[in-house]
Amino acid sequence: MGGLQHTSQDPSEDSTKDAKDEKSELEFSEDEVSLVARMFSLVGKRWGLIAGRIPGRSAEEIKKYWTSKYSISSSER
Repeated sequence: MGGLQHTSQDPSEDSTKDAKDEKSELEFSEDEVSLVARMFSLVGKRWGLIAGRIPGRSAEEIKKYWTSKYSISSSER
C-alpha cells in the first residue's frame, strides 16, 4: 500500500478555513456598500455590471453580500 499518502491536515480545518474565507468575502467598505446600493437602484440584479464598478469584487461576491444583507426572508413577509 505504498501508493497512499497520509497528510496531517484535519478535514475539519478545511471547513473552518472556508467559513473564514466566506466571511471575509462579505466584508464590504462603506463606499462599496453605497456604490452597490446606488447601482442596484439603477440596474437591479445585474451583478456583473455592478462588479465592473468595484475593483477586486466579483459578481458572485456582490450577489452574496446583497442577498445576505437585503433579502427579505419568508418569515418577515
